[in-house]
Amino acid sequence: MSNDLVSLGIESLDLNLSAVNIADLELFLQEMGRWNQVHNLTAIEGETNSVRLHLIDSIAVLPIMRQFLTQETPNIADLGSGGGLPAIPIAILQPSWHVTLIEAIRKKTAFLQHVRDKLGLKNIQVLSERVEEVAKSQPGQFDAVISRAFTNLAHFLELALPLLNPNGLVFAMKAKRADKELQDVCMDDWQLVADEPLHIPNLEVERRFLVLSPVRKLPL
Repeated sequence: MSNDLVSLGIESLDLNLSAVNIADLELFLQEMGRWNQVHNLTAIEGETNSVRLHLIDSIAVLPIMRQFLTQETPNIADLGSGGGLPAIPIAILQPSWHVTLIEAIRKKTAFLQHVRDKLGLKNIQVLSERVEEVAKSQPGQFDAVISRAFTNLAHFLELALPLLNPNGLVFAMKAKRADKELQDVCMDDWQLVADEPLHIPNLEVERRFLVLSPVRKLPL
């Protein structure tokens, strides 16, 4: 399937993927397709659509994330990980990043744990819990929080805030409706650090990648 990845434009993302990276991404997609037939991990079926709408969409954010995550081993939480997107592809391509996948549905966390073991991904942790419970047990433990198609932006920020350390960032993968969602965010509480358009090769849809940081208010 590596030829399919190339034909769909993965090389144009300039991520300098190795043969091992490609093999791991292929195996991830194969396992997702196999499990999806039984467990309905995602509504999008078919290998080509999975590549376009899942994998390439997920890794297209990496150049921007690399600009902001300058720590050697940043600690990242993926909220509502579902079938492992974007967390698994990011963990494959960034082995020094520690990624915590938070997913409350057990059939999905079973898949995530299976993929972790199948690929030998030592840099990921899978939590079969609600985000609110993780926030109580691990408050302020993350350098960044990311999500893809989990919930609306305002609710995502509300869930992400207690997980972030004082300099933490929120990465939100959004479609063109991002302007409407931003209107519902209290910008007294959040700073929009970046709003970047994403070009997904061979996919004619608008994607935006928002980077936000909480405004730390001084106590009265």
